[in-house]
Parts: sequence; structure tokens; C-alpha cells
Amino acid sequence: MDKLENLFKDMEFSVRYEKGSFQSGYALVESKKIVVINKFFDTDGRINTLLEILSKIEVDVAMLSERSDKFFKEFQKYYVEAETNSEV
Repeated sequence: MDKLENLFKDMEFSVRYEKGSFQSGYALVESKKIVVINKFFDTDGRINTLLEILSKIEVDVAMLSERSDKFFKEFQKYYVEAETNSEV
């Protein structure tokens, strides 16, 4: 989970875990670069939510550290494979 949180930090997003009535389990305020995730989610739920958000936002790879860039490339490879397999 640290790798995901660091990736968002590199993109200058603030990730917060708070209670709220989120329809999807999270709120994304792109204009302020804030991600708010339901604090009652377990670790798997938090990770899946961050991955879901990551698949929906535009990532400026120039902002990423070497470690985050490597992680993001792994995510992209996995995500593309998963999308391809789900279309079959």
C-alpha cells in the first residue's frame, strides 16, 4: 500500500482516510488533488480503491520518482492485460 500512496504523493495528491457517505467508497477532488477513501475499508479495500482511482486519472510520469515510475509501469502492464482478458 505504501507504493500506491507514494505514487499518489509523487503526483501531488493528498490521500486521506475519513468516514463519509461515499457512493463508491471514495471521493476524488481532482481540482484540489485530494483522494478521500472510506476509513472503514480494510487494507484490501483501500488498495483496490486506490488502483481503481489510478486507472481513471491521467498520470504525468514526469512527476514520478524512479520507484513510483517502475511501480506505475507494472500497474499499467497488469491493467492492460486484465482489460484485454475481460474483453474476451
